[in-house]
Amino acid sequence: MAIHKLDLGEFDEIDYHLIAIHTSLEDYRLAYFINQNLPINLSKSKDEIQINIKEGETNFSRFYYYDSENAISWNLIQNKNEVSQQKKDADQNLFSDLTQGIATKVYLLPEFKKADFFLKIENTDNAIEVSKIKTILNTIDSISTVYTVDIDQIRSKNNLIF
Repeated sequence: MAIHKLDLGEFDEIDYHLIAIHTSLEDYRLAYFINQNLPINLSKSKDEIQINIKEGETNFSRFYYYDSENAISWNLIQNKNEVSQQKKDADQNLFSDLTQGIATKVYLLPEFKKADFFLKIENTDNAIEVSKIKTILNTIDSISTVYTVDIDQIRSKNNLIF
């Protein structure tokens, strides 16, 4: 009887580049400036990235573009968001009917708390020079820093699967 083995390492291949972006811009303004400077057309995706934590759930905005000529997917993903909880005051006093809103910061990739956005470029097969993209992104006035993220250093890689 023949024995068949599956090599799970084939499914664990990393076929994307991840660029961290530090900026004070809103997501739609950043997508606009990226579209102006790169030959892509990012648009708001209806499929936001949902993360569930013990405090609640939150959605991270996502802008998407698929380059059909080169078969490359571009995703601009928000890294920071907040989860709001309503907490009822347990004390009996004059203001006991009031509820307090508590906001908790949530990160898509908690290892990179200072990054505001990530640009995920999938299926590149070395068709794109990431250093050129970083140089172009650095020319946008409101972007303070751009750098490539070492994918092997990310512990929460599952958050990037969408």
